Amino acid sequence: MALSKILLYYRFTPITDPTAVRLWQRDLCEMLGLRGRILISKDGINATVGGELGAMKTYWRKTREYPGFGDIDFKWSEGSGLDAEGRSLDFPRLSVKVRDEIVSFGAPGELRVDRSGVVGGGTHLTPGAVHKLVEERGDEVVFFDGRNAFEAEIGRFKNAVVPDVATTRDFVAELESGRYDHLKNSPVVTYCTGGIRCEVLSSLMVSRGFTEVYQMDGGIVRYGESFGNAGLWEGALYVFDGRESITFGTDAATIGSCRGCGAPSSRMVNCADDECRVRVVQCDSCTDAESARCVRHEAAGAATAVLASRG
Repeated sequence: MALSKILLYYRFTPITDPTAVRLWQRDLCEMLGLRGRILISKDGINATVGGELGAMKTYWRKTREYPGFGDIDFKWSEGSGLDAEGRSLDFPRLSVKVRDEIVSFGAPGELRVDRSGVVGGGTHLTPGAVHKLVEERGDEVVFFDGRNAFEAEIGRFKNAVVPDVATTRDFVAELESGRYDHLKNSPVVTYCTGGIRCEVLSSLMVSRGFTEVYQMDGGIVRYGESFGNAGLWEGALYVFDGRESITFGTDAATIGSCRGCGAPSSRMVNCADDECRVRVVQCDSCTDAESARCVRHEAAGAATAVLASRG
């Protein structure tokens, strides 16, 4: 039986002709029968791609041959399987696009990139170095979640600060709100799924006066590979593909709570509000769409109900 694999990777490096790279990546993926999402900009590439193991190995080898991509940290994981045509079940299609940003913080003018990566970002720490920092500095160390807030509902680092953001574009205003000014002289470890969001977030924090900023090298994925569920990570990791979430072993804690009944769950569904992009925890037993409202739209619905009752 053919094996299904997924590759998650990014690389910040100057790209002279993003359109040419888009065409090359599109043609390479189509030739190999791969699906996924690839974003390219003048500052680099960000991708999650899935398919049959042999085809994925060829894709990995060919992508590494591109100038500046040879040292990419490719993160391999198991896919959910292949369809009758041998294509990944975890992605509905192939999407390869050129964007102003390969991760959308809404601040393309702030980001500075050279051949070594992001300029002025946080200090990279391996998972082991993160543990050493915690051993040496104890409760001084602050884990700062660089993901959308809903992702942290099913998994996060112990005692982490989780900003109330629905998208990465909310981070600039969140950092400038003053809510985290008390952390500006603390050792702050930023973390995200594979590391890319922290590359940008840590540079935004440094430029706004945070004096000791670190980023978890390789993100939660590399940390989970190193420590499984025996370290500082709790719960499941939300992923943006058909798998929905992954864990680092069968003994992972379930920290999410169903919005409908409060039962422990890591299952995520779309918010019942059609215009909302937030995902909500809902257990298998709760199938009522109205019970799957995020906090903001639940409050809005309650307010509307009150006004209607007074009408």
